[in-house]
Amino acid sequence: MKQGKQMDELHERLHTVLHVLDEIDPEEAGVKEIDRVLAMLDDIEEKCKQFRKGWQQKGE
Repeated sequence: MKQGKQMDELHERLHTVLHVLDEIDPEEAGVKEIDRVLAMLDDIEEKCKQFRKGWQQKGE
C-alpha cells in the first residue's frame, strides 16, 4: 500500500475514534466504553508501527 493510502487509512481510523468519543455520554460512560476507545487507539498505534517499518525499509 502506498504511503498516501496508508495516511488516508490512519486518518479514517482517527476520525472513527473521534466519532466514538463524541457519541459517549460522559454521565453514563463506564469502563467498557473507555476500554473500547483504548483498544481502538492500540490498533492505530500498531498500524502506525507497521507503516513506519515499511517506510523505513523503502527509505521514505
